[in-house]
Amino acid sequence: MNEVVKGRGSQIVTSNKFQNQYYDYEEDAETARDELESKTEVFYETPHNVISKNNSDDLGFDKSINPYQGCEHGCIYCYARNSHEYWGFNAGIDFERKIVVKEKAPELLEKKFLSKSWRPEVVMLSGNTDCYQPLERKFKITRRLLSMFEKYRNPVGMITKNNLITRDIDILSELAKNNLVQVMISLTTFDETLRRAMEPRTSTGIQRLEAIQKLTDAGVPTGVMTAPIIPGLNDQEIPELLKRSAEAGAVTASYTVVRLNGQIAELFKDWVVKHYPDRSDKVLNQIKELHGGTLNDSDFGKRMKGEGAYSNMIEQLFKKSREKYFYGRSMPGYDFTKFRFKGNYSLF
Repeated sequence: MNEVVKGRGSQIVTSNKFQNQYYDYEEDAETARDELESKTEVFYETPHNVISKNNSDDLGFDKSINPYQGCEHGCIYCYARNSHEYWGFNAGIDFERKIVVKEKAPELLEKKFLSKSWRPEVVMLSGNTDCYQPLERKFKITRRLLSMFEKYRNPVGMITKNNLITRDIDILSELAKNNLVQVMISLTTFDETLRRAMEPRTSTGIQRLEAIQKLTDAGVPTGVMTAPIIPGLNDQEIPELLKRSAEAGAVTASYTVVRLNGQIAELFKDWVVKHYPDRSDKVLNQIKELHGGTLNDSDFGKRMKGEGAYSNMIEQLFKKSREKYFYGRSMPGYDFTKFRFKGNYSLF
């Protein structure tokens, strides 16, 4: 199917590598369009443990909570797409419209905080999919999770590209008073044509700047994550992204480059050819240049920043921009001494 379906990042229905049989939508364009245009479906899960662990040296955290699996934001580059296949769905359109919801996540978190083995440490919201995706307006799982972090005074980190986070400033500001929260706003572009195609159901760049400003004004330490940087699409925006984020009050900035592992490579290639046919070859070749001649890169230590001459150019542009606009700023540390065992103030 060559037509672009608006409001969707994925423009194709991919197969699932864990399934031996699947429907070939390439032979049935009408059914493929129906799939791409279908409404969001909600599935419910109650896991035994709501906190996920990772052992990646590339991440700044090793524990996280994902209230939702799958994400309506539909970002075409999202590395979390591959994980949706473990649920029996595909990494393409299913990732955007079949969302797994963990309604009992706040209760499970409280159970963890009440356990004798728990010691205060940073938990990230979210490590995989966005905790403020559109369904959060209805379910408010993230808000209830934040209430648990505030009740027990356990540190929490957050990353989102949705200005819905400003709804919870009342809780976030209370956490901030005790140095228990750090927020990163993901900001990739101010080009609305690019954003609508690349991140179709996210907040605009301006709305994300407004979120940074409102959080900062409320005393919530907030940084900007310019991720991913995609050569030929948004790399030239790095100075402007950092400048305007700093003006809005961001106290730190970081970045990653795009990496197209697993099914994401197929999805992205189809997407960039359809949306940017005049420069699709250039974009794909420069991504390959970042990762040793391939679109895929899973090697710890270099997958987030890439390697080679083009990687160095991006790094130097980012560093110079950060030095210019963020000089003297830093994210405050967490306070681990405030934890309330059993939800009460500790006397010792």
